[in-house]
Amino acid sequence: MSQTTSVAARITRLPRAYEPERGREARAAVPDITGDAAALVEGTAGSAPFLHGLVLKEAGWLPGAFDDPMGAVAAEIARMEELPFDQVNAGLRAAKRRIALLVALCDLGGVWALEDVTGTLSRLADRATHVALRAHVGREIAKGKIPGQTEADVESCGGMFALAMGKHGAYELNYSSDIDLICLFDESRFDPVDRMEARAGFIRATRRAMAALSDLTGDGYVFRTDLRLRPDPSVTPVCFAMEAAERYYESVGRTWERAAYIKARACAGDTEAGARFLADLRPFVWRRHLDFHAIRETHDMRLKIRAHKGLGGALRLEGHNMKLGLGGIREIEFFAQTRQLIAGGRDPELRLRGTVPALEKLAEKGWVEAEAAEVLTADYRAHREVEHRLQMLRDAQTHELPSAPEEFDRLAALMGAETEAMRTEIAERCLRVHELTEEFFAPGEAAPAPDLSREEAEITARWSTYPCLRAARAQEIFERLKPELLARIQRLDKPLEALGHLDGFLAGLPAGVQLFALFEANPQLIDLILDIVSTAPHLARYLSRNAGVLDAVIGGSFFAPWPGRAGLTAELCEGLARAGDYESELDACRRWAKEWHFRVGVHQLRGLISADEAGSQYCDIAAACLAGLFPRVVADFARKHGTPPGQGAMVLGMGSLGAGRLTAASDLDMIVIYDAGGVEQSDGRRPLPSKTYYTRFTQALITAMTAQTAEGRLYEVDMRLRPSGRQGPVATSIESFRTYQREEAWVWEHLALTRGAAIAGDGAVLAEVEAFRRALIAGPKDEARIRQETREMRARLAEAKPGGPWDPKNGPGRMMDIELVAEAAALLTGASCSDLYDQLEAGRTGGWLRAEEAERLAQSYRLMWRLQSAARLLSGETLDPAAAGTGGRDFLLRSSGAASLEALSEELELRAREAAAVIDAVLARPLPAG
Repeated sequence: MSQTTSVAARITRLPRAYEPERGREARAAVPDITGDAAALVEGTAGSAPFLHGLVLKEAGWLPGAFDDPMGAVAAEIARMEELPFDQVNAGLRAAKRRIALLVALCDLGGVWALEDVTGTLSRLADRATHVALRAHVGREIAKGKIPGQTEADVESCGGMFALAMGKHGAYELNYSSDIDLICLFDESRFDPVDRMEARAGFIRATRRAMAALSDLTGDGYVFRTDLRLRPDPSVTPVCFAMEAAERYYESVGRTWERAAYIKARACAGDTEAGARFLADLRPFVWRRHLDFHAIRETHDMRLKIRAHKGLGGALRLEGHNMKLGLGGIREIEFFAQTRQLIAGGRDPELRLRGTVPALEKLAEKGWVEAEAAEVLTADYRAHREVEHRLQMLRDAQTHELPSAPEEFDRLAALMGAETEAMRTEIAERCLRVHELTEEFFAPGEAAPAPDLSREEAEITARWSTYPCLRAARAQEIFERLKPELLARIQRLDKPLEALGHLDGFLAGLPAGVQLFALFEANPQLIDLILDIVSTAPHLARYLSRNAGVLDAVIGGSFFAPWPGRAGLTAELCEGLARAGDYESELDACRRWAKEWHFRVGVHQLRGLISADEAGSQYCDIAAACLAGLFPRVVADFARKHGTPPGQGAMVLGMGSLGAGRLTAASDLDMIVIYDAGGVEQSDGRRPLPSKTYYTRFTQALITAMTAQTAEGRLYEVDMRLRPSGRQGPVATSIESFRTYQREEAWVWEHLALTRGAAIAGDGAVLAEVEAFRRALIAGPKDEARIRQETREMRARLAEAKPGGPWDPKNGPGRMMDIELVAEAAALLTGASCSDLYDQLEAGRTGGWLRAEEAERLAQSYRLMWRLQSAARLLSGETLDPAAAGTGGRDFLLRSSGAASLEALSEELELRAREAAAVIDAVLARPLPAG
């Protein structure tokens, strides 16, 4: 028969009949099934008493189902969907009986893969739950017990839904599994006065639907149901409002509940409402920062489960629990889920429900070694097959291996294996799984702490008083961490100095649990922290306030090539699009900028990038923030006051921002220019005159950059370079900007404009402003006036900011002096470039600077920029080698290439004198004719 051939062609293994007589009886009951398919029926029924009974009961149905097993399952589910109310209980049980038989045979014969087996059982559970809920919610609606709901609402169960949890949610149901459900309803479908009545109706429907699924009748049962995963099950009803559940998880939700929701999905009822609920719960499940504290919490949960079930001790196969015991299924699930909890908040691709897909993706992303993932995947599949066969024997929800030798023989026969070989394989797998997973969850004993000097002991004695070590959990983790931390400090050249810097870092750390757990799970970070605190106190203070940036170090791309300004902007915009509301966008931008800012600092500190590269990268981050936030501010402002009148606005970066060169502590100089295009006012529900509109918009943009939110502040913003300085409006119309620059601007303002760069805003206005800037710089000049006013400005700067011997920025021949002459070179030669080195080159090619002069100025500036950039990274303030500490002074020497501080001081002074002499000569020399 075609059905026999169809099934037989896909059989890859066969069970043996432990009780041959039972096997022959079952085979005789289905005479139309022959060959290997008949042997499959015989071996199955001869070893599993439960399946023997199902074969006899469904002997008339089974041969037809063998023709197309998947089609037979679909037909049974379709039949379930059409059951009238009075036939739901019996009809669901008949479908379960048939599908359970077919699933077992396809599993035992190797016709279906594990995913087909568990997926079919899970889909059956979905539809059975929906049919039961729909029937009983429909009955409540028909009685008028759920206010406002009609027959049209029956299919969506009046806004009620069931969440499939655990294996059910992941399409991983085992053969005789109960199903874990959480039942909720969408309270927004009801007027507030009707919600309690609706809740009462849903509670009745839920209880009756669960009974329809789980009560044992003469026809058997469908699925045992468990509603205890709902929030606080001892006091909450079996069905309650979404909003109440959200409040619970936001306030007291625990790590095990987060892990449970990894697999959760809406499986029955109003699945659209269920999907919305799960979307709203994402911030609870998926934390923003890498959550290594979840490792310890999961380990504690494992130990509690073992203790409660009496599953501790060495491996003994008799009675061993294949799910919860040593090296069991739960170990593999926890291994994957914990890593998902750690990193899934940052990487949505890790938010997979299934254990095997999760292991595969974790390996792909570098969170699990590929070999370990392959081993655990193979062992997980094999464990699940043993689990299924244990349950197939007598339809018992068991995970325990037999205690009696004869039952081991029965299990081996059902698996088509020899008993001793099977026992050996199971034991080897359990031990292998335990070895792979235990090391991750249970770190070894802490090494003894090294001996400390009296001064060192005094420092460590006060650590327990710091905020980061107030929590008991923080103290517990830190005590395990401290010996290694102190041992590494002892290996440094100046351990007492390094310990003092670490002490400052810990003192400023507001909380410690997550950070210490991060260190414990990633010991390589300890060296990085010690490097930072010993070398760059400013970066260490930044880190103590923003410890979450360490996530990026182990997130996979910390040492990847620099993505460039366009790549950064695209990444930020993608993140902002996922953020949600405006406040969340501001916070998301701050988190993003902190991570990239920290990366640049670490790369510069470690010598991976030069000071020039760091300056450019800091500028790329700032420009990306402006470009990413600008349209968000526009959209938020437009909601109140309408779309921007005319062409819109743009940000013109000035100073270091325009020149593409920022330090770790730079603020942002900028001008906002708008083109209202003759439009007098906006068109929103609260319209504003165009001038007022753009003034307030600019204030909103400044606030978006500077406001202290929960995630801190992005940048300080300086608008003093706008026309009329502090006294003028914060936003300038393009007409006013043109007029002012042509007719009123001082020479210093044209010099400053040479360092301008279009950063963010509407494309047409960006292009128009940049075209005007270039044209103005290229236009005719009063060269004598420019030269004279440049000299006068140098004199004023020298008087106002004379600088000092270690000040690379202020004073004759220092950075500001060289920047001023480079601006003059660009203005007098009509060069529109804003980079200092390009401006000096323009001065050379334009004949205003001799080649050796341009080179000398460039070399001097490069040294001073290295020192300025290093100073801002080390302390955030002016350069003071005496206060920098050993690590800081070594960093200064590495950055400058000097052999000693004395040599560096001499070179700085020499370079400044040479640069000052060049500038004096250049400004006194007339521009060549023609």
